[in-house]
Amino acid sequence: MHDVAQFARLMQGNEAIVEGALAAGLRFFAGYPITPSTEISELLSARLPLYGGKFIQMEDEMASMAAIIGASLAGLKSLTATSGPGFSLKQENIGFAAMAEVPCVVVNVQRHGPSTGMPTAPAQGDVMQARWGTHGDHPIIALCPASVQESYSLTVVAFNLSEKYRVPVILLTDEVIGHMRERVILPQPGEINVVDRKKPQTGLEKYYPYQPGEDGVPVLANFCENYRFHVTGLVHDERGFPTASPEIAEKLINRLNNKIVDHLDDIVMSESWLTKDAEIVIVAYGAVSRSARKTVKEARAAGLKVGLLRPITIWPFPEAEVAALAQQVHTIIVPEMNLGQLKLEVERVAKGRSKVIGVNKVNGELITPSEIFDAIIKL
Repeated sequence: MHDVAQFARLMQGNEAIVEGALAAGLRFFAGYPITPSTEISELLSARLPLYGGKFIQMEDEMASMAAIIGASLAGLKSLTATSGPGFSLKQENIGFAAMAEVPCVVVNVQRHGPSTGMPTAPAQGDVMQARWGTHGDHPIIALCPASVQESYSLTVVAFNLSEKYRVPVILLTDEVIGHMRERVILPQPGEINVVDRKKPQTGLEKYYPYQPGEDGVPVLANFCENYRFHVTGLVHDERGFPTASPEIAEKLINRLNNKIVDHLDDIVMSESWLTKDAEIVIVAYGAVSRSARKTVKEARAAGLKVGLLRPITIWPFPEAEVAALAQQVHTIIVPEMNLGQLKLEVERVAKGRSKVIGVNKVNGELITPSEIFDAIIKL
């Protein structure tokens, strides 16, 4: 048996994303440098060619998103990385990827905004943008790491979910997690579960690119492998050709969303800590969840029954977990580096069964344990 310690490395969060992407099978990256995600692009420019992959710096974020869509249709696992302003520019093509069911991964290392904001300061202001940034009723998966180790592991998960459900997946990290350094255990080859997209089992004449399987997900053939099919952002039939049929449009939009909703047990992830006897629960994600964990320790030491629920999957939102806690506790505290974006979801799910209090900070600094503890004391 190998000594696990020999595979440990001191690693930055953005660097861990690079290693996780390569382990998941990344073979194409297109991006445009933007703080605080630039290290991902910089490292992949050197690392990706060593794996036989392709790296290209595009002229802007819109072109970067378009490029990874094209590469994915050609059969390559594809990634782009950006921050807030670049994420805004990618939204139209993220919508195209959702409609055309093109698997790809988008990393957003969140920073302070709006607009240029404070490029080197952390924030969590893109939570709602990750879900609703592109127009229309579209499916989305967004994962939120809280450590450098998770930056690695959730990157692998992001690729797996993208390939499995033919959907763009957002890795929604932040400047603190992206730039901090921690000890990371790198699994050995063969120890990682890597999911590849399904291959068509039918002949060329019988292949329909948008004919769903039993799981609601169509099988995606690669371009340039003799399968001829049409890809469009328009509402389309199972052959991929545009249509104005109301019946086909409704069926398509419902299927796009149901392929995610019907598999929540496979997709949604969260972490509960000391919640079984809790009277107060903190719901925190990303870098702020680290402060929240410290707060729980201090509260327990003071004799207060406080627990922590950490959504790992921000979208789809872990409704069942929050609903169960809302029936149990008298107060839910939601600290976040914005003015209350995820708090809105907690309130929606809690339905008044427990009080929901926000601890909000938008000055470019991380919320501290003492600031969360102060909210508990005020109760």
